[in-house]
Amino acid sequence: MRRFSAIAALALAALSLAAVAAADPGDHGKDKGKADHSRLTFSFATTDNGSCSTPWANDTLIRTYVVKDNGDGTFTVTRRDRGVFVTLAAASPGSCETTSHHGKTVRAGVTGKVVGFIRGTVTGGTFDPNATCTGANCGATDTFIATHFGTGAQFSCFTNSTDCLFNFNYTAAHHQTLLFRHWQDKGKGAGTSLSELFSGDIADA
Repeated sequence: MRRFSAIAALALAALSLAAVAAADPGDHGKDKGKADHSRLTFSFATTDNGSCSTPWANDTLIRTYVVKDNGDGTFTVTRRDRGVFVTLAAASPGSCETTSHHGKTVRAGVTGKVVGFIRGTVTGGTFDPNATCTGANCGATDTFIATHFGTGAQFSCFTNSTDCLFNFNYTAAHHQTLLFRHWQDKGKGAGTSLSELFSGDIADA
């Protein structure tokens, strides 16, 4: 579940974010248009880790948090990411996968789109949609939770829990001479209850 770890290494990708404005967030827009939801959006850049738990790309994202009050003191939080990636010269994101077709390495400078979501529950906090945060890390999930729910709040996707769902898809642009151009990281649960599936790759060798 490397996609939602709070990594702060920043780098800008080369593609326009407008190119992915209409992309499916991966959860079929289940929260769209509901009046009891609060939405907060950030621009965020992060280094992305692959199946080997090592960096393979830099992502530039539009990151939206959708917060739903469950009425029992807990909150459902869905984080949607959409944006672009540019690869490092590294092991390909799927290179440590053992159950699907994949490559081994990817060269620097391969570009593409990323879209996905993660959903879990916040407990032990009170949501403040008007909380103030400044700096490059406001879009990081741990920073968002601490800022908008309080430092004592817990997010189920950061604990040993079955209450977490995520699905992230990466697609490289055409005409870049690749063996594989789509990689998916999806699963459910977190910590000791994590069940994660990698499929495909972004690889040229």
